[in-house]
Amino acid sequence: MSDINTAKSNLEQAGFLDIEVDPSIDLFAEIEKLKREKNAIILAHYYQEPDIQDVADYIGDSLGLAQQAEKTDADIIVFAGVHFMAETAKILNPGKKVLLPDLKAGCSLSDSAPPPLFKLFKEKYPGHKVISYINCSAGIKALSDIICTSSNAQKIVESLPVDQPIIFAPDKNLGAYINKKTGRNMVLWNGACMVHEIFSLEKIIKLKQRHPKAKFIAHPECEEAVLARADFIGSTTGLLNYTKSDSGTEFIVATETGILHQMQKNSPDKTFIPAPPNNSCACNDCPHMKLNTLEKLYLCLKYELPEITMDEEIRLAAKKPIDLMLKISAQYGL
Repeated sequence: MSDINTAKSNLEQAGFLDIEVDPSIDLFAEIEKLKREKNAIILAHYYQEPDIQDVADYIGDSLGLAQQAEKTDADIIVFAGVHFMAETAKILNPGKKVLLPDLKAGCSLSDSAPPPLFKLFKEKYPGHKVISYINCSAGIKALSDIICTSSNAQKIVESLPVDQPIIFAPDKNLGAYINKKTGRNMVLWNGACMVHEIFSLEKIIKLKQRHPKAKFIAHPECEEAVLARADFIGSTTGLLNYTKSDSGTEFIVATETGILHQMQKNSPDKTFIPAPPNNSCACNDCPHMKLNTLEKLYLCLKYELPEITMDEEIRLAAKKPIDLMLKISAQYGL
């Protein structure tokens, strides 16, 4: 957190946060120009706003983004996502400049696992291997044995012997889903994603009644009762691929609404309906993901701020479980 505050203070002193972008500027053209001049790459998560997805060099889920961050030869990585994702890019690329358009783009799931508390939790279970979902801080990664994503979590868990006790953190819903899929009994840290926990089962059932031909698809971070109603459960990329290959023409989608942009681009003749939340808003947007805007992305690339920095000891400790994840994923062709 001190690194974040220091960087933010530097930005404030430079007047960066007060800069207004000339509305007549063609941001798409300017961003492309800056990328060429600075040998920069933009990595964007599927949950980013459509304009950012359209200007990105690579769009993907956490696994794909980590793989791209590992192999890029760019000098600057602009990570259009949330803080833990940019941290992961920095962990894998200590010699490159890693930028995040808005330092306040955090993650409720990552925040649910403070490293000092998790360290105490881990000490209660000696002999357990720690598998942590990539949606966590560098501090949690440094306390882990292997990192996973929703795309590879089942394979990562199955890579360990059946009799090996495991702690799974920080997402209890994903952990419970993997327990059910693998027959394991992993100890689960009590964390969750605010977006994926907000879906209303009652409203989803009513929506299904209004759209009887629609298939209901869900991300495994959703609660068990919601997953029990799903026609298909998969990672962000898994959901996207399912809608491309399935013969259905209507889909109710229980994950962050940013993915609907790619679904619609890939299948323009199909209908995609965001699953309803249990509050009064019309859709489910991650407030952290949506802090990034095209204007902030332009300013970030132009001024090369805010930059992600990290203690080298933490970085090296966090890199080991990420490297192991990437190795296992490669073995399975993920």
